[in-house]
Amino acid sequence: MTEEVKAPSSPRRPFIRRRKTCPFSGVNAPKIDYKDVKTLSRYTSERGKIIGSRISSVSAKKQRRLSTAIKRARFLALMPYVSK
Repeated sequence: MTEEVKAPSSPRRPFIRRRKTCPFSGVNAPKIDYKDVKTLSRYTSERGKIIGSRISSVSAKKQRRLSTAIKRARFLALMPYVSK
């Protein structure tokens, strides 16, 4: 009566997660500085929140320095706390 319809099976390549590298590590890496608002704004969302290290691929040690620099820039009114 009712027949099951199967999708054509195609050989799928296995998903291989590529290891992300920290943008602040290396020879020509930028320094994390609270006065460099252009670099810091790359690591905040459009709402003004700090982007997590899993998404931005920043190492844990550099993420702590980055968040401190962003908070310091906010306190000195170089960056906004919240963007509308």
